[in-house]
Amino acid sequence: MKQRTLGTHGPQVHPVGLGLMGMSAFYGATDDTQSLATIHRALDLGVGLLDTADVYGAGHNERLLGRALAGRRRDDVVVATKFGSLLNEGGFGVDSSPEYARKAVDASLTRLGLDHIDLYYLHRRNPEVPIEDTMGALAELVAAGKIRHIGLSEVNADTLRRAHAVHPVAALQSEYSLWERGLEAETLPTARELGVALVPYSPVGRGFLSGAITDTASLAQDDYRRHDPRFQGENLRANLRLADQVRALAAEAGVTPTQLALAWLLHQGEDIVPIPGTKRIAYLEENTAAAGIHLDARQLAALEAAVPPGAAAGLRYPEQLMHRVDN
Repeated sequence: MKQRTLGTHGPQVHPVGLGLMGMSAFYGATDDTQSLATIHRALDLGVGLLDTADVYGAGHNERLLGRALAGRRRDDVVVATKFGSLLNEGGFGVDSSPEYARKAVDASLTRLGLDHIDLYYLHRRNPEVPIEDTMGALAELVAAGKIRHIGLSEVNADTLRRAHAVHPVAALQSEYSLWERGLEAETLPTARELGVALVPYSPVGRGFLSGAITDTASLAQDDYRRHDPRFQGENLRANLRLADQVRALAAEAGVTPTQLALAWLLHQGEDIVPIPGTKRIAYLEENTAAAGIHLDARQLAALEAAVPPGAAAGLRYPEQLMHRVDN
């Protein structure tokens, strides 16, 4: 399997990574034994990019990954984690200050049981903190050997350019999929101009494009998607029509809808490494196999016609959270 590079001088990884968030939070019940087995299977398959964050499960996700990596070859793994998002009694907060970056990296290293982090993302940005200040602190962490590469998440083109002027940015992690293509106009072209890889999260539309979700009643009570605008009311009914078209095209291609959605992403450029999340080995293997699927021009055109940019109905986050993205 031809590997892809995270940034101009970043590490090489399998074309499909693994997002670990759901193993600790936001998507219903979790099972550490099952999750550890899934991470180990990912490593066996050569899926070296493992994505976590300090906020997932209030540190549980990083500790889980640390357990999974114990006794494993460190050079076989690219560990990506994030700082800057906070969970508190008032809901979600953001701290992208240099002081917090220095404090957060040490806490993450301890939970992971590692001496360095391969890719360290600013998870969310407080617009009141100049990105130059945050990047300056992250550059110091690179010089100190605590992190190897710097990433940003959900920033706009201007912020990405300003950040990259301080220190090279290896990767931008933002939502990108058939049903969320907002960054195609400005942010993705800027990333490519600068040599920044794109690491799409929610590459299957939070599981929606798999075709397995037709309502929210079957979701766990603590599943985030119960509150996602795209899973509600008329938005849901409109989006189900999109999922039906993806399912039909997948059947024609002889692949699953999830694999088709991932293959479409991979065909958007060699600088794209999606990180679909799963807690189960079967889904991991399904996702990873998408890297071997070739789509011809006719299939790509059919997908464009079925799910054109802006086709998905509803905001991609609840309105009160939209100010946390594209800063």
